[in-house]
Amino acid sequence: MTSTVTPATALPAPTSPPDSHTDSHITSADGWAARTWLLLVVLCGALFLDGLDISMVGVALPSIGTDLGMSASALQWIVSGYVLGYGGLLLLGGRSADLLGRRQVFLAAVAVFGLASVASAALSSPEAIIALRFVKGVAAAFTVPAGLSIITTTFAEGPARNKALSIYTVVGASGFSLGLVFGGLLTELGWRATFLLPGPVAIALVVVGWRVIPAATRSLTRLADFDLFGAVASTSAILLFVVAVVEAPTRGWASATVIGLVAASAVLTAVFVVSELRHPKPLVRLGILRSWHLVHANVSGAIMAGGYFAFQFLVTLYLQNSLGWSPLAMALGFLPAGLLVVASSTRMDRILARVRTQVLIAGGMVAFLAAYLLFLRVDPDLGYVPLLLPTMVLLGVGFALSFPSINAQATSGVADHEQGLASGLVNTSVQIGGAVVLAVISAILGNAAESEGPAVTGELIPGMVTGLQVIAVLAAVGVAASLATVFLGGRRTADPTVEIVAEAEPTPF
Repeated sequence: MTSTVTPATALPAPTSPPDSHTDSHITSADGWAARTWLLLVVLCGALFLDGLDISMVGVALPSIGTDLGMSASALQWIVSGYVLGYGGLLLLGGRSADLLGRRQVFLAAVAVFGLASVASAALSSPEAIIALRFVKGVAAAFTVPAGLSIITTTFAEGPARNKALSIYTVVGASGFSLGLVFGGLLTELGWRATFLLPGPVAIALVVVGWRVIPAATRSLTRLADFDLFGAVASTSAILLFVVAVVEAPTRGWASATVIGLVAASAVLTAVFVVSELRHPKPLVRLGILRSWHLVHANVSGAIMAGGYFAFQFLVTLYLQNSLGWSPLAMALGFLPAGLLVVASSTRMDRILARVRTQVLIAGGMVAFLAAYLLFLRVDPDLGYVPLLLPTMVLLGVGFALSFPSINAQATSGVADHEQGLASGLVNTSVQIGGAVVLAVISAILGNAAESEGPAVTGELIPGMVTGLQVIAVLAAVGVAASLATVFLGGRRTADPTVEIVAEAEPTPF
C-alpha cells in the first residue's frame, strides 16, 4: 500500500499506432534468454521504485515535519506534489512514449527520477523538496506508460505477455508494501535516507536498460502532435484548486485570495475543455465520457484513493506524533493491508471472469466504509489488535476487490486504439482524487490546530475525528453510487454490445 499512489494494477494501457513501431516480439512463455529476463528486471525495477519511494516517504512524513518545522498543511504538499505531477501529466506521458520512442522516454524519465531523488536528500528547504517531489511525479508519469508499452510491444500477446505482466504487477504491488517496511527502517536512520535510496538504484537501471531495452522505429514527430496546452491547463487548474483548499482555513473561504484561486481554476478547466474540443489530437477525446460505466469507474477510483490517501496521512501523524510510535512500528502496523493486495494480485483475474465489476467495486467500497467507521472508535487507550488491525484488513480487502475491478470496468467496451486513453483517465482520476481529498483533510487539521492548539502527546490530533467523519461520508457516497450501478445498470455493463465504443477514427468529440 502507499500513501500517494495506488497498487500496481493501476497501470495505463499503452497506445500503439500500428505504423509507428516495429518491435520484435518474444513469442514463447518458456525459455526466455538471459537478456529478456534482464529487460523485465529493468522494467519491473522502475515500477518497484515508484511504489517503494512513495511508501517510504509516507512513513517519514512526521520526521520530516519535526526536523524542518512543517505543519500538516505543508507536509501534505510532499504527497500532493508527487500526485499532481503524476496524475496531471500521465496522459501526456503515454502519448510521448508513442511519439518520441518508448526506450528514449523510459530511460530519460528513470534518470530524472534518480537524479531528483539524490538532490532532494541533500536539501533542507521545504519548498525545494516539494518542487522535486513534483518533478519525480512527472518522471513517473512518463516512466509508467513507457515501461508498460515496452512490455506489450516486446512480449507477444498470449502466454508470453500474460507471464510478463503478471510478474510486473506482483513486483509493483510488492514495492508499495515493502516500501512501508523499508521506510520504517530507513527513517530510524534519518528521513533523508528514504529520499536517497531510489537514486542510485534508478541510475543503475538506466545503465542496464540502455543495453537491453530494444530500440524501435517511430514516425516523424511534430510539435502539433502534443497537446501541451491542454496538459498545462489541466494540471494548473487542479494545482490552483488544491492551493485554494489548503489556504482557505487560514485566509477564509470568502477571502479574495481563495475566491481568486477557485475562479482561476474554473477558467483553466474551461480552457482545457475548449482545447480538447479543438485540438486535432487531444489528450482526452471528451466523447469517451458518454460511457456511463467509464465515468462510474473514474468516480469510484477518485473516491477510493482520496479516502485512503487522506486516512493514511491522518493516521500516520496520529500514531507517530501523538502516540509516539516509531516509524518502523507504524509501517508494520499498516503492512497487513499491503500484504493482502500482493496476495490477491495474481488471483483477481479469475474472480473478474466470474463476477461483475459493479458487484466487486460495491463490495470494495463497503469494505472501505466499514474500515473507516471502525476506526472512528479511535481512543488512545485502544491497542493495535482491537482498533487498527481490523481496519487494515478491511482496507486490504477493499483495495483487492475494487482496484482491479475499477480498471477493468474503465476499459470495458472501449475500442483498442483508445484503451490507453481510458486506462490513463482512471489512473489520473485516482491521483487527482487523492490530492484533492488529502488537501481537504489537511485543511481540516490546520484549522483545528489554529482554534484548539497543537496536538498533545497521548491524545487525539485536533480535527482528527472530523477528518475521519469526512472520509467516512466520502466512502458512503462511493457505496451508494456503486450499489446504484449494481441494481440499475447491471444489464448494460454485462452486455458489451450496448457499451459506447469509440469511432474507428477518433474525433475531438
